[in-house]
Amino acid sequence: GRRGGAGWGSGHQFGAMAELRVFPLSCVVQKYAWGKIGLDSEVAKLLASSDPLAQIDPDKPYAELWMGTHPRGDAVILDNRIPQKTLGQWIADNPGCLGSKVKETFQGQLPFLFKVLSVNTSLSIQAHPNKELAGKLHAQFPEHYPDANHKPEMAIALTPFQGMCGFRPVEEIVAFLQTVPEFRALIGNVAAEQLERSVCNDPRGVSAALRVCFTRMMKSEKKVFVDQLNMLVKRISQEVAAGKDTSGSSGKLLLQLHSQFPGDIGCFAIYFLNLVMLQPGESMFLGANEPHAYLYGDCIECMACSDNTVRAGLTPKFIDVLTLCEMLNYTPAPSSSKVFAPTQSRLDPCVCLYDPPVPDFTVMKIEIPSSIKLYLISAIDSASILLVIQGTAVGTSTAAISEMTLRRGSVLFISANESVSLHLSSLDGMLLFRACCLL
Repeated sequence: GRRGGAGWGSGHQFGAMAELRVFPLSCVVQKYAWGKIGLDSEVAKLLASSDPLAQIDPDKPYAELWMGTHPRGDAVILDNRIPQKTLGQWIADNPGCLGSKVKETFQGQLPFLFKVLSVNTSLSIQAHPNKELAGKLHAQFPEHYPDANHKPEMAIALTPFQGMCGFRPVEEIVAFLQTVPEFRALIGNVAAEQLERSVCNDPRGVSAALRVCFTRMMKSEKKVFVDQLNMLVKRISQEVAAGKDTSGSSGKLLLQLHSQFPGDIGCFAIYFLNLVMLQPGESMFLGANEPHAYLYGDCIECMACSDNTVRAGLTPKFIDVLTLCEMLNYTPAPSSSKVFAPTQSRLDPCVCLYDPPVPDFTVMKIEIPSSIKLYLISAIDSASILLVIQGTAVGTSTAAISEMTLRRGSVLFISANESVSLHLSSLDGMLLFRACCLL
């Protein structure tokens, strides 16, 4: 058959379908309102490049590309010789493809969901419960907490990426309490002074004082915080108009968030949480109970399979204030400590590993220089999903019958212990990301 789309379906009928263990996927795009619009979105660009027939609507948001088996976005198999229509159905029928350890540990399920996100306006400030809390929440409130799993996440920047993550060092929060009177009024003097005094105490005292301050903010009456927020926004807007420096009050970020979520409690959360700026290739890991929000930019995201989210602000959705204030990790740390560095593979100079402190997923960044014309995607003892960000190649594998054309936006499912040879045709090398589970 021809190389390219039609080529996957033509060619010889093959006896044992089990022989097809590497195949291309067509993945689900989520058009949430916060996504970047039209071809400004990395998600839309990947879609347009991988599928020449895709119509990109210049006025619609393209927020997320889901690569995995989630019931709300199960990837479609692009090979009509395979009887199963989706990856989820295929894995259910061929659980051995996960790799023996992964299959056993995660009950025959793919343990991760791989995504691309294109963020135009902020996502809600949120935290994800650990396994123990997720079990309790799911049992008590299944309508808000749909499953019993934890949801650690890792974001890897594709373009300069802005997010909030974790509590700031106490000195920074105290400085805001002293320079932003509206913030102090919301927290109240008693709690503010307790935090100021805690700075020289042992860390448990600091965390306790921080919890009191954050809880005071989250539980403040709507009218009170809206009045204080309006005063603050008015004051900062006047200072900006007069050409004053507002960085001591995070003025720029405040106005950015207030324009997106007027009157939202999340606008005050910027004084508690670290602002993290990631350059392409840098990443942040969001463990259980870590408050965070994505503000702007494009990233690769990998997460455990769960939808459990406890929201704190920048959202019209249900906010579970009590659960949130109880569960958060109130350990202050500088913003630089939130940037998670990949490690260079010892076996392959083209591979960097983003290996977070959870067993559910690892992401590999594969950067192939233009001097290399033949590259082997190595076999590992885990199912994996491969995404092409840059470059073109023809892929061949003993577990795929026909050649597979790989270009920007192509997504490939690779069963455990299978390798893929890339015959590079691009002059500028390739950039790929591969999600897997290295137990």
